[in-house]
Amino acid sequence: MSSLLRNTLATLEMIKWEHSIFALPFALTGAMLAAGGWPTGRALFLIVVCMVSARTAAMAFNRLADADLDRDNPRTAMRAIPAGALSRSFVGGFVVVSSVLFLAAAALLNRMTLEFAPLALAVVLAYSYMKRITRWSHLVLGLALGIAPSAAWIAVRGSFDLRILVLTLAVLLWVGGFDVLYACQDFEHDRRVGLNSVPQAFGITTAFWIALFSAFRTSQFRRR
Repeated sequence: MSSLLRNTLATLEMIKWEHSIFALPFALTGAMLAAGGWPTGRALFLIVVCMVSARTAAMAFNRLADADLDRDNPRTAMRAIPAGALSRSFVGGFVVVSSVLFLAAAALLNRMTLEFAPLALAVVLAYSYMKRITRWSHLVLGLALGIAPSAAWIAVRGSFDLRILVLTLAVLLWVGGFDVLYACQDFEHDRRVGLNSVPQAFGITTAFWIALFSAFRTSQFRRR
């Protein structure tokens, strides 16, 4: 097996590429709402390419940005970069290729999709640094997935409609609440190294209540 193929497979394993399927429903729901049914096969294919390539770029960038932090965290010390299985330069190149693929697919949809694509890419990449800045980084991750329905709407219609923001806000709160729970695993590590998170700031018990509140608000959006 060539080193390129071996490193590519290792990168896909590192970012759990197969988990992209869990993010697709957000985008596909927005696409179906915009189309009033199934969008065209071409639009559907390009939306899937955009969604998967954007997530791939974001996850690879996150592993690259957090490599030093991962090395010092027992839970993540064996990830590919801190363990020495992948080089930073290869993962950085992987991020660039995935980002270019995302922008190319966006350009093939319509002009408005292309115009907003760099902003969407900036949001999904920026999350990797949010724990260094704010305890509410979980909401940035929620936004990174929450923009998928709105982006898919634009991809289908070439225009924006405020109604789709209801779904965007629902996804934002649902994902944000889930990430609060996920961050409880790193409570001690985050406090030790000074990373921000809701559990680190308020404690695990309060973090659970905040996650529950996010889930409740999500259910309220679903009823509308």
